[in-house]
Amino acid sequence: MVATEKLFIPNSEIKLETEFFQSKSGKLKPIVLICHPHPQFGGNMYNNVVSGVFNKLIENDLSCLRFNFRGVGGSTGSHSDGTGELSDVHACVDYLIKESFERIIICGYSYGAAIGCSAVNYSEKIIGFISISFPWGIMGIYKKKSQTSKPKLFIQGNRDDVARFDHFQENYEFYFYPKKSKIFDGADHFYQNYEEQVAEEVLNFLSDF
Repeated sequence: MVATEKLFIPNSEIKLETEFFQSKSGKLKPIVLICHPHPQFGGNMYNNVVSGVFNKLIENDLSCLRFNFRGVGGSTGSHSDGTGELSDVHACVDYLIKESFERIIICGYSYGAAIGCSAVNYSEKIIGFISISFPWGIMGIYKKKSQTSKPKLFIQGNRDDVARFDHFQENYEFYFYPKKSKIFDGADHFYQNYEEQVAEEVLNFLSDF
């Protein structure tokens, strides 16, 4: 059993519950910060997609940190309109920088993609992002905020009716290069039975860094 560490990261008066894995290679490779889906619909850092990615990174000795947004699980505070949650991502980035991580990649799923990927330009230490089912139709305000010339991977299921697949291509085309996309045939928004494939795609993207 690989050891992970439970940490509480401060964000002003709030404390964020996190789980951290440190690679045996130290800080030579990027660390991945994973953001979970919508808290008001049961999203937390133990979500099936988040856990699939987190566990795959650990299996491959890649440093990673997952956390609960404010008001979720052991994190204090309460859900906000997204601005508070974005500051939660910033707080986690600040912590990783303080811990001397020079390269950070954000990986967000659904709500976590909209919020997390919007932090991509917060620091030069953030070198790219991975978006899994970015809900542009519901959270369109985060589209411009997530624009960047840093490397990006967009993962989408072709049966997703939450982050609707029929709008994927037009939204994908909005983003600057470099960018990649991966469409999973048969997957809906929840990726049941696709967790392994999603995690493998994340791993493949990270191999470029």
